[in-house]
Amino acid sequence: MLKHNLGYPRIGIKRELKNSCEAYWNNKNDLNNLFEIGRKIKKENWEVQNKAGLDLIPCNDFSFYDHVLDMALLLGVIPEEYMSIHHNNPMDLYFSMARGFQKDEWDIRAMEMTKWFNTNYHYIVPEFDKTQKFFIFSNKIFEEVNEAKKIIKFTKKIKPVLIGPVSFLFLGKEKQRSFHKMDLIEKLVPIYIQIIHKLQNEGVNWIQLDEPILGLDLSDREKETFKYAYKEIGNKISSEILLTSYFDGISENISLLKNISIKALHIDLVEDSRQLHKILPFLKESNINLSLGIVNGRNVWINNYANSIKKIKKSIDFLGEDRIMIAPNCSLIHVPIDIESENLIHKDIKNRMAFAKQKIYELIDLEKIIKGDKNILLENKNIIEKYKNEFNEKVKKIEISNENFNRKNTFEIRQKKQKEKLNLPIFPTTTIGSFPQTKEIRSIRNKFRKKIISKEKYTKKIKEFIVDVIEKQEKINIDVLVHGEFERTDMVEYFSEKLQGILSTENGWVQSYGSRCVKPPIIYGNVNRMDDMTIDWICFAQSRTTKLVKGMLTGPVTILQWSFVRDDQPIYDTAYQIAWAIREEVLSLEKNGIKIIQIDEPAIREGLPLKKKNWKFYFDWAIKAFRMSSSGVKDETQIHTHMCYSEFNDIFEHIADMDADVITMETSRSKMELLKAFSDFSYPNEIGPGVYDIHSPRIPSVEEIYDLIEKASKKLPIKNIWINPDCGLKTRKWEEVLKSLKNMTEAAKIARIKLVNQLS
Repeated sequence: MLKHNLGYPRIGIKRELKNSCEAYWNNKNDLNNLFEIGRKIKKENWEVQNKAGLDLIPCNDFSFYDHVLDMALLLGVIPEEYMSIHHNNPMDLYFSMARGFQKDEWDIRAMEMTKWFNTNYHYIVPEFDKTQKFFIFSNKIFEEVNEAKKIIKFTKKIKPVLIGPVSFLFLGKEKQRSFHKMDLIEKLVPIYIQIIHKLQNEGVNWIQLDEPILGLDLSDREKETFKYAYKEIGNKISSEILLTSYFDGISENISLLKNISIKALHIDLVEDSRQLHKILPFLKESNINLSLGIVNGRNVWINNYANSIKKIKKSIDFLGEDRIMIAPNCSLIHVPIDIESENLIHKDIKNRMAFAKQKIYELIDLEKIIKGDKNILLENKNIIEKYKNEFNEKVKKIEISNENFNRKNTFEIRQKKQKEKLNLPIFPTTTIGSFPQTKEIRSIRNKFRKKIISKEKYTKKIKEFIVDVIEKQEKINIDVLVHGEFERTDMVEYFSEKLQGILSTENGWVQSYGSRCVKPPIIYGNVNRMDDMTIDWICFAQSRTTKLVKGMLTGPVTILQWSFVRDDQPIYDTAYQIAWAIREEVLSLEKNGIKIIQIDEPAIREGLPLKKKNWKFYFDWAIKAFRMSSSGVKDETQIHTHMCYSEFNDIFEHIADMDADVITMETSRSKMELLKAFSDFSYPNEIGPGVYDIHSPRIPSVEEIYDLIEKASKKLPIKNIWINPDCGLKTRKWEEVLKSLKNMTEAAKIARIKLVNQLS
């Protein structure tokens, strides 16, 4: 029974990769230093997995920014505008694709970014041309194999990881509408075969091809593309191909595996354990081995060994032990690195948790149990039972009624009242919430957390930051202001520290995109609001201006999705508990005179199950949770929500069901493409299509922003359009932010003059 891993966290235990990348971008270190940090992280990762006793260890799962972008460079999928710069420096070319490039005569936007299936990881979207050519451009994967040889020693244990050809095409987008991206498969597959042959020449035996699209509802075209690709690969490759899928079951697509030549198939038994009874009979008459994705790579709770052993034994009985492999269900990039770096978590909760390193050792434990070690099984059972008895009280049920999740009147009635009450101009301008988190701000928060400074001194300093940001916004002439969120480390972590039943970690960092790392909170018990969470800061900000200041909250679905959630009760029970807590805060803000309240839900799309048959159940509780949090206010109080970096085209009716008065969204990277779908759907409420890409350091011009506003005005009623950035501004620098926002408000002024005649 082989033990293996699909991928390991690449940020470093102390976020070394983040710090090194950002220093490089700021010209504070050079490529040699950057590469040295990368080598150090890879070495540590390989050593951990090798020491634990894995039989196969992933390679090429490391990335300086994004593994999909790495794949694009490997295959030469580089838009022409980027090829014209940095042609002598592949890393600067790479980072320009991810972040944009603005210097001297160059002004090139970053490539589009979206969510990796239903996770909070963001990837750079490959762009395909009708005449697309594929070729081996990057040597990263081959260089890493040679690095791994020096650490792992036994080359046969090295398992290079590649995104499979069909999933790679699926994840990209066509630059023209005159062709379908799947048409490129005949050009693409030969390059994959070249890559695999080169890896074989390096002595590699196993190669992991990730095809997570097998968990989706595939079109006939996608199915035919898959069959073609793997027939071609099977005919020309003798390596041990491990075909992996994750994030959902593959039962509906199992027929695609007939007559293809692979050594092993990996399935996700965490997300869909029921598929096992269909997969085992299918594989029994084949020569394909089965990899059981049995350790949860997306949550932090320890494995229930008794449940896992049942699945392993059933599989062994069907296929024989020599045909069974065990692994996490997906890459471990979605969990923190090592639970032993946490010192403040209650020991009984900590004993119930496993981060990436511990999950590797869970595979070792499962093998020992199969070989007869009953003590490990008993100890695991005792830990789970003790946690359940001590920390998981009886589930607190939230009563659901129409009164709890419906506004008093329709949007049309509310909009009229809000126009009169708020008295905002056409094309009102605002930001999404956060402003730059400088080193000084982070230092103040850190000192307060460590009790180096008093609460009084901390409060005084945060208020100074708020006064400053209010003055900056007034000077730029933004219409609806925000308080800047200087008291918040993260939009979810902040609320987790204010709510009962949720804890924060010290070092539980997880990569969100590029150098952006987050610390997902851990929901371990019933969630309750103990006191006001935002009132003092928001009301202070409002007291410093005659303009409107938004109350800023994180929505229940996003708190849920961006946390590690307790696994001992239905997820919707936890969602409703959070929603009720946010509802209480919303009503307190309204009571204190705040007229606009934003409840961010950027994660509403990523929580969506991959298969449409499961959508109705998800949306039933997710939309109710949002509406529960937002529906207790008066008609005159305007509720905003924010979403970003996901595909929304297929869920507009559900977004409309949220019934937020205003929704703000990312649209600048996609050049307002999303708005056509909003227009076709006839989205009824107000919308702020992002006109400024905050994930890139480049500064958009007035003309560029005006062009986006004009495009929006052709798709949406002018009276319903807001002007705002794509997302919060906390990761940007002040010099970028002030210039960009000034250009944004100038563009809005021009639009009010030039486009006002279009007002119906």
